[in-house]
Amino acid sequence: MKWIFLLAAITLNAAPPNILLILADDLGYGDVRCYNADSKVPTPNLDKLASEGMRFTDAHSPATVCTPSRYSLMTGQMAFRVPNGGTVFQGSGGPSLIAPSRLTLPAMLKKQGYATAAFGKWHVGLTFRDKAGDAIHSGKLEDVQRIDYSRRIEGGPLDHGFDRFFGTACCPGTDWLYAFIDGDHIPVPPTRLINKSKLPKHPYANDCRPGFIAPDFQIEELDMTFLKKSRQFIEQHQRTSPDQPFFLYHATHAVHLPSFAAPEFKDKTQAGPHGDFIHEFDHIVGELMKDLERLGIADNTLILLSSDNGPETASVVHMRADHDHDGARPWRGVKRDSWEGGHRVPLIVRWPGRVSGGAVSEQMICLTDVMATVASITSAVLPPDAAEDSFNMLPVLEGKAATPIRPYLLTQAFGGRRTLSIRRGHWKYIDHRDSGGNNYDKGELKPYALPETAPDAHGQLYNLNADPSETTNLYFKHPEIVAELKALLDTSIDSGRSAAPTL
Repeated sequence: MKWIFLLAAITLNAAPPNILLILADDLGYGDVRCYNADSKVPTPNLDKLASEGMRFTDAHSPATVCTPSRYSLMTGQMAFRVPNGGTVFQGSGGPSLIAPSRLTLPAMLKKQGYATAAFGKWHVGLTFRDKAGDAIHSGKLEDVQRIDYSRRIEGGPLDHGFDRFFGTACCPGTDWLYAFIDGDHIPVPPTRLINKSKLPKHPYANDCRPGFIAPDFQIEELDMTFLKKSRQFIEQHQRTSPDQPFFLYHATHAVHLPSFAAPEFKDKTQAGPHGDFIHEFDHIVGELMKDLERLGIADNTLILLSSDNGPETASVVHMRADHDHDGARPWRGVKRDSWEGGHRVPLIVRWPGRVSGGAVSEQMICLTDVMATVASITSAVLPPDAAEDSFNMLPVLEGKAATPIRPYLLTQAFGGRRTLSIRRGHWKYIDHRDSGGNNYDKGELKPYALPETAPDAHGQLYNLNADPSETTNLYFKHPEIVAELKALLDTSIDSGRSAAPTL
């Protein structure tokens, strides 16, 4: 009995884990070898991470595009619930979707004694100002030219719970503003228009907008720059504050188009430039894992790895045609779409001693759930006005959940509130017609259009058990289920939450 009390005391007083959250950009379910045995891109480090932790097969990004997904990850709240929650920012676009009073994942962890840092892509909105002090909230090229770089950038990571930040305002390699933000300033402002003639030419290179670029901004080295910053943070933190836990958010440019892998990764796969870019992402994961091992902190570090949405249209179309690789496999749809390929994403969690190695979970989970799960892990208390769409998945991680934790799942497509979906069990109701994002009537996606099985329906109903590829719309065959799910969706919208408050 004495030993039982001693073990309980050790458990209760165990040091909180370091937390490393790695978020890929546009990494598809089928891009990762441990999710798709037919993947043409080797991903040994991702596969190793999965073999040492838990791999989720029913994980979802909150949205099918980046800005709303990143908002939801940082807050535990679906982005459609806030003004402009379907926005995808460009250039100097803003303001931040995160309200000043909103509790965020890093702010919550900071209150729990964590050191917090973010490196890479922010993309949740910022406020730049011009020389007159007026706010700039447009992402157009002419508005980027108005920025007064001597002024503090407002609404960024430092204003939402991070102690340190180095990265970019929006998509690092495809934006009107090609410059690094260090903290809340751009120390090296853009000086000229980007010269695209010196960049690689291939089918995955066409997203690079003709914006203004800073002298120190090397597009082909972006992810190596972010990796260097994260590695320096881990090293310095362990040298100066080894007893303080850290939360590191590493948000890569990879594998968002344009696919400009660093020179050392070019032609390293048999899957072209985009395959090389996926290979670079895998390398980044491996290097971060090596650092944790080398510093002796791997066993007390919780690693979460996922993607902000499904794979991009051009990468899927060309990889299918040129390399027989399908980043969306086995799902219908791609980035922007309400179909599974737009939001079903890889999610791997490694936490030695708490998460069994080689585990596979079929639990339905969303990236909004990171906040409530981490709150449970760190004994943080979530107030009623926080994490409204976040469920605690710790029992799943520990293998203690015998039944589903989520009663239902919400996702939003490119149209924000106009393109919502709800999933309960194997039934999925899409509250709109068509894809919710991409146009399958013309262009490169036209060959992938499927016949409409209920052309007069106002929405879509699919049985994912019987029809995981979402080929047969059962809207008219099961009107009672449509009515139930539509009512549940409306209730969730009106109530402002899908998770019960913890207080």
